[in-house]
Amino acid sequence: MKTSHLALAAALSLAAGPALAQGECAFTTDMEIKHLSAAFPAWVAVTDAMKECAPNLVVELDQEFRQKQPTAFAAEPSLYHIGGVANGTLTPLLNDGTIRPLDAYVEQYGQDLSPNQLIRIDGRIMAIAMMVNTQHLMYRTDIFEELGLEVPTTYAEVLEAAEAIRAAGVVEYPIGATMASGWDLAQDFVNMYAGFGGEFFDESGMTLIDSEAGVKALETMKALTEYMDPEFLVSNSTYVQQQFQQGKIAMANLWATRASAMDDAAESQVVGKVGMAPAPLAEAGARPATTIWWDGIVIAANVPDEEAEAAFRLAMEGLSPRTVAEHNDDAVWLVPGYEPGPMATGAIETAMMGPVAYPSSVEMGLLHTAIGNNIADFLTGQESAEQSLADAKDAYTAAAREAGVLQ
Repeated sequence: MKTSHLALAAALSLAAGPALAQGECAFTTDMEIKHLSAAFPAWVAVTDAMKECAPNLVVELDQEFRQKQPTAFAAEPSLYHIGGVANGTLTPLLNDGTIRPLDAYVEQYGQDLSPNQLIRIDGRIMAIAMMVNTQHLMYRTDIFEELGLEVPTTYAEVLEAAEAIRAAGVVEYPIGATMASGWDLAQDFVNMYAGFGGEFFDESGMTLIDSEAGVKALETMKALTEYMDPEFLVSNSTYVQQQFQQGKIAMANLWATRASAMDDAAESQVVGKVGMAPAPLAEAGARPATTIWWDGIVIAANVPDEEAEAAFRLAMEGLSPRTVAEHNDDAVWLVPGYEPGPMATGAIETAMMGPVAYPSSVEMGLLHTAIGNNIADFLTGQESAEQSLADAKDAYTAAAREAGVLQ
């Protein structure tokens, strides 16, 4: 399966263009159209714009969308028309054949889309990207200034800063991290492992995580937990966002999609006090310990063609320059008219440093699950790093053989 790879640095060239004029809905419908995606601010903005054009739109924003989508889209008919996906969550839908090619819709209704938004799989457009995303360092500028700390550029420096912050007693926990058991924990490992230069698979499809890079990644993650909330295994993106907003933490490598929430006066106690910096390097001279993602929409295969066409046209209303103009800082948008602001600096600088694009494949989906289900035992002191990695490798091997991707 040949996939499109989105380069953030190239995509950001869109920002150089002028913002396009806002306007009313170019398309409206009374059909009941259903949408399922994640719940971060950019999706709220997009679906709110869609609602203005479709009074019967049913929106479900759920951080567990990745578990729900495969079964929901496989139903006859599909339980949703529009799915919000990322490069790491698209693969199961492709493998199951539950989303449809969008080439005809793009030709007829996608005149405002840029080439970087068209996600092609084996030559066909299967998704429309709306934004790029990465995890990067967010930090309390007031605390760093008060304590005379430099912004960390490596994880060794993150740990040094954390020790100084803990000694000063200015927050409950110096560090927050998205280490909730399962998907989030696996993603944290993937970021760190890639930062240490680890390769995920050999030519046969066997995973290589039981390596020096894998041990280094786990040991670094465990060192960070010493400065975190002891309940870190329930800490997802929303948890860390709220820790920042409530003034409980001073640093986190958090998704760019959460940046604007730090300055939301309706829910944040730290408005104007959270700075954005590049993701720290795993170690001096290495890569940033993060990965590049895109988020966008797909259209279900198992719905009537008339409804699918209406769903696509409605999605275009959500992914419009009008939405970006009203919510510019909610994402690093790929939609024309986006102008990078202060909240995007960390993501943009991270991208310019050459992090790995998250590898979207059947094998990676299986490995991600195996990692998330097996490395917590090391972080809680129940087994060695080597044993946790061996357990994850065994779980991946069994799943890959069952799926027919490994002999």
